[in-house]
Amino acid sequence: MDKLLIEGGTALRGEVAISGAKNAALPLLCAALLTSEPLTLNNVPDLNDIGTMLKLLAQMGVKIARDGSSVRLEALVIDNPVAAYEMVKTMRASILVLGPLVARVGEARVSLPGGCAIGARPVDLHIKGLQAMGTEVSVEHGYVHAKSPKLKGAKLFTDIVTVTGTENLMMAACLAAGETVIENAAREPEVVDLANCLVAMGAQISGAGTDVIRIHGVARLHGATHRIMPDRIETGTYLCAAAATGGDIRLTGTSASYLDLVVDKLMDAGCEIESSRDAIRLKAPPRLTAVSLRTAPYPAFPTDMQAQFMAINTIANGTAVIRETIFENRFMHAVELIRLGADIKIDGNTAVVRGSDRLQGATVMATDLRASASLVVAGLVAQGETLIDRIYHLDRGYEHLDQKLTALGARVRRVR
Repeated sequence: MDKLLIEGGTALRGEVAISGAKNAALPLLCAALLTSEPLTLNNVPDLNDIGTMLKLLAQMGVKIARDGSSVRLEALVIDNPVAAYEMVKTMRASILVLGPLVARVGEARVSLPGGCAIGARPVDLHIKGLQAMGTEVSVEHGYVHAKSPKLKGAKLFTDIVTVTGTENLMMAACLAAGETVIENAAREPEVVDLANCLVAMGAQISGAGTDVIRIHGVARLHGATHRIMPDRIETGTYLCAAAATGGDIRLTGTSASYLDLVVDKLMDAGCEIESSRDAIRLKAPPRLTAVSLRTAPYPAFPTDMQAQFMAINTIANGTAVIRETIFENRFMHAVELIRLGADIKIDGNTAVVRGSDRLQGATVMATDLRASASLVVAGLVAQGETLIDRIYHLDRGYEHLDQKLTALGARVRRVR
């Protein structure tokens, strides 16, 4: 199993390109199930989760051709509407095949998904929404069994904001008879990106990016070509890495418009940030100022950036209070940061981080995707060597992380 060895103490400098968004690419790949015509996606990142999803779709009968960051999918015949446990145990996004399969072929058998151990992310909202649209659903032996001769439009309300739930139901509604209204819908840019692609395929969708999405079902969708949006979490992670190390970097192929609160918090920490339509430059101060934050659904501060900000607060001047309101187990990285010398106290969903003059390298273990990123950020600034174990989490969500960091001057390498 690969590990990541980091020799800290080098300020990141230079320019690096941001990849396509993992959290946008996964539902977009599933959208190919909605049509018998080819769907071509550009700017697809090279990630383990993407590879897993492509294998899953291929097992269902989707023909796939990949050329660099371009993927062509053709679901002319779906002869195996099953997502087996062996394929989806490491990836929660597998549940996104449920809605498209029921809408297109009238049935699906999908294993309850796995993924990061950051807390309960139940699929009951997906199931309730499909049931309201006329689907018979049962959960047996770890699998969701769904069957519907023809979906019907319905008014859906989700008790909590759910990104994958919104995406699943929106895709299903595209081929349902009549109008579907999703209230309390997720507003994330990745939801908007999916909606834009579905509209290009012939769907009738309005309200994406607000908390009420309306979908008028159509008889069929056609093929399309779509470019996936840049990864805003990868963008924010590199900005945090540069901020922590006192660096000066320019990120291309991305936009600050997806990261308003993250950029604001980095500026509160003392960073200078310049942004254009497709690039961001950050110049860090000699020492950061601690910044407090509270995670909440978009457009509030993203939970996927909480761990990275905890890392930069460990070496900032002052004390920060971090409140996590999305996932109940998302402070597991704190214990590993403490191994590097961080001063962190946890009380329920609140972490108090007191900045110290320096961190010291040590062996640490990644517990989930974004926790892995926080350990990388801390390792880049820690004195000595930091060895990060279980970096398969990183490979699920960051394209060529070690290569990109090396291009920015970091001393990083993979070891067996």
